[in-house]
Amino acid sequence: MTSLSASLVRGALLSPLKRAGRPDAALPPDRPTRPATPVAPGPLAAYGRICGFTESGALPLTYPHVLAFPDTMRLMTGRAFPLPVLGLVHTWIEIAPHRPVEPTEPLELVVYAQELNPHRRGTEVTMTTEARVAGELVWESRSGYLSRHAPRRPEPDPASTPSAAEAGANLPTATASTAGRPAAASPEELPARAEWSLPGDLGRRYGAVSGDRNPIHLYPLTARLFGFPRAIAHGMWTAARCLAETRNPAAVRTVRIDFRAPVLLPATVTYAADAAGDAFALRGPGDRVHLVGAVTRKG
Repeated sequence: MTSLSASLVRGALLSPLKRAGRPDAALPPDRPTRPATPVAPGPLAAYGRICGFTESGALPLTYPHVLAFPDTMRLMTGRAFPLPVLGLVHTWIEIAPHRPVEPTEPLELVVYAQELNPHRRGTEVTMTTEARVAGELVWESRSGYLSRHAPRRPEPDPASTPSAAEAGANLPTATASTAGRPAAASPEELPARAEWSLPGDLGRRYGAVSGDRNPIHLYPLTARLFGFPRAIAHGMWTAARCLAETRNPAAVRTVRIDFRAPVLLPATVTYAADAAGDAFALRGPGDRVHLVGAVTRKG
């Protein structure tokens, strides 16, 4: 956590020196690595409690992302990273758990910046995380982070253009795997399954567990410095809380989650999902959609 806090400070100091808007900029070649280490049971239990995961034995689907996040931030806040970290928005994540991982297994984590792509609202970087046990790839993810700025040239309609994660990447996507199936219900049409009341200190509590103490999640005052009227929930908390409702996580082949709108704390949100629980959404008052997700299963 100390390392992560230092990365946030370094990123804040270096951000004014960086200028976004160059999709052809060079990405750092570094691949920060967390050596093979068993997962600490105390932090894992705390994470499971705040995110709603049951103690099933295997790691929650999102937990390797949390373990690798300090190294991700170290890479993204370094001098060689071309985008300013201040204002960077986590827009989507894809996860492929190749098999369940037990907490006692020594887990090696590697992160790297995969590619930059123009976006209709700026420039988006794809960050990749890989988890291995004794050399075996057991889990991987990709995340999109958007640096907002005026685009250099008109961009095509994103609805008709495959994302960087869907074009030429090895990680299977929910979009590709559902080709030929009936169209899923829209996020607004999915039936409500649960209503969650989120306290105003959720960002501080999750930050203490995950180490992600970005000021936008902590207090109304620190959030206002970045344009938010109140502190907002961590996107990865909303993702984890929804995935905690997933049935039989050992059968999950891929997860795709898109973050649509921040959750201002405190809040009351609605978890909505189809009958199988494989298409889900998190909605706010007035059916505002905060998050949409899709799970594909093995076999």
